[in-house]
Amino acid sequence: MIDDRELVERFQRGDESAFDALVRRHSGRAYAIAYGLLGNREDAEEVAQDVFIRVYRALDKFRGDSEFSTWMYRIATNLAKNKYRWNKSRGSKVTDSLQAPIDGTDGNDALYREVSDDRMTPDEALQVAELERRTREEMEKLPDVYREALMLRNVKGLSYEEIAELLGCKIGTVKSRINRAREELRIKLGV
Repeated sequence: MIDDRELVERFQRGDESAFDALVRRHSGRAYAIAYGLLGNREDAEEVAQDVFIRVYRALDKFRGDSEFSTWMYRIATNLAKNKYRWNKSRGSKVTDSLQAPIDGTDGNDALYREVSDDRMTPDEALQVAELERRTREEMEKLPDVYREALMLRNVKGLSYEEIAELLGCKIGTVKSRINRAREELRIKLGV
């Protein structure tokens, strides 16, 4: 398998198919980062597309000081943060139809969300839903640096090293931000 560095070099020499390979390899990660920070499928898809538009325009100048994936993650994170701030300043609310297919198609073979959970009583489901709602609200109130580090660790499952490289800070700073975010959430949620 050709590594990212070779694909970048091929693209810089004029091989457009190398860019297509980079998109196939990393588009899922770009979407996952955006979705983790935004929590909205349509916004995450938009950001993921914008990431590769930016990458395409700047790839000729990419020097390889960092890994391609780290560079792309930074672009995805920055664009998602910009979209988050834009949504927040315009009062955008996340909406999701229970009738919307998971894969976004209208065909008969589309998968749909399951609304009920037979393992929980209605009271338990209500408590879980309330806790999730309160957690989302409190997460939005966290300082951006805390929320971002916590999302990358808990939602995206990135290592402390990957987060430090992505955010351009030390591992100790990442750990501190995540611990502070968790502690603030525990206090605010009373858990």
